[in-house]
Amino acid sequence: MSEAPYFAPCPRGLEQALADELRALGAQIDATIAAGVAFSGDRALGYRANLHSRIASRVLLRVAQARYHGDDDLYRLARRTEWERWFDPRHTLRVDLSAIRSPLRSLNFATLRVKDGIVDRARETSGDRPSIDTANPQVRVFGSLVERKVDLYVDLSGEPLFKRGWRAAREDHGEAPLKENLAAGLLALCGWTPQAPLYDPFCGSGTIVIEAAQRALAVAPGLSRAFGFERLLDFDAALWEQVRGDAVRTASAGVAGAAPRIAASDNDPDALAQLRANAQRAGVAHAGLNLRVVDAARATAPFDEPGVIVTNPPYGERIEIAPAGHAGDAWRAIGENLRERFGGWSVWVLSGDTQLPAALAMKPRRRMPLFNGAIECRLFGFEVFGSDRPRSPRGARSRA
Repeated sequence: MSEAPYFAPCPRGLEQALADELRALGAQIDATIAAGVAFSGDRALGYRANLHSRIASRVLLRVAQARYHGDDDLYRLARRTEWERWFDPRHTLRVDLSAIRSPLRSLNFATLRVKDGIVDRARETSGDRPSIDTANPQVRVFGSLVERKVDLYVDLSGEPLFKRGWRAAREDHGEAPLKENLAAGLLALCGWTPQAPLYDPFCGSGTIVIEAAQRALAVAPGLSRAFGFERLLDFDAALWEQVRGDAVRTASAGVAGAAPRIAASDNDPDALAQLRANAQRAGVAHAGLNLRVVDAARATAPFDEPGVIVTNPPYGERIEIAPAGHAGDAWRAIGENLRERFGGWSVWVLSGDTQLPAALAMKPRRRMPLFNGAIECRLFGFEVFGSDRPRSPRGARSRA
């Protein structure tokens, strides 16, 4: 098969982790830039990247590239691109452009010119034009303007890849939800491997532990969803059946293997109930997840062997960890509990509060900038040394 140029956007701060992931899938990495990775490979790689990438937000196929000086150059590039290879007027369409240091005055007008070029090309080649659907299009075209260079892409993913297909709803409700690909990125950045115990003491509906369980059991993150490339005219159904079939067989073998040591807790019983439901839909209900209802300030180590804590606790922009005026007391209690009961563990905390280490009275050995949606955060990494004080008895455990 011939090589094709692809681009995978991702949350800022996860570019190198995504490049490593794509390389493991067989990609040739062409460039790692802010918020994305350019890579190349055959069509099977494009399908595998959509199915297996835990960190990418989308996978885009680059179909045109040129220098431009004005809006009319964008129109001409779009008009001469052979869109009929991928879609025709029977498909509904959406066009989106992004720009970095572009000399053009209006991104909206530039987007309109690209759309006009696509529509006029369709009229010339078929006598008809595709309908525009900004809410639920069958095909998406993306454009990227970086200074005076433009790239045009056909989207292969459809829904963003962080939508794995296992959530009943987005579970927003004001609770600062962690996107699945950011959760996967946290696990990659902290160096967790399925051989090590993992614990999330602020698990909420379970995004981090479900991502970890799927990785440990070799369950491809896209097994429960459909993709945009399945609607394109050049879709190779036989190749896709082969790629997906390989993933199904790998997941079956992983689920039949030994259960990983993954634990989670929250002080909200409803959150644990939601986690169990999500784990069922995600295909990891039999992973032996160790689940407890307990406040983080009173949690005990869930395994005899020290492991890795990865967590995204509540922070001030969306919800409060304690009643007004008492958040400092809560964090001090959590820090003390970590030092008393989690000696030997490494702790990784994603937080929008840059003063969190001081609140925990713990000194981070790493602090990595990341974004949880629009919220600028830091991933703090701590090492917990042993305590001379006796450890409290472990709390009761339940299995999901």
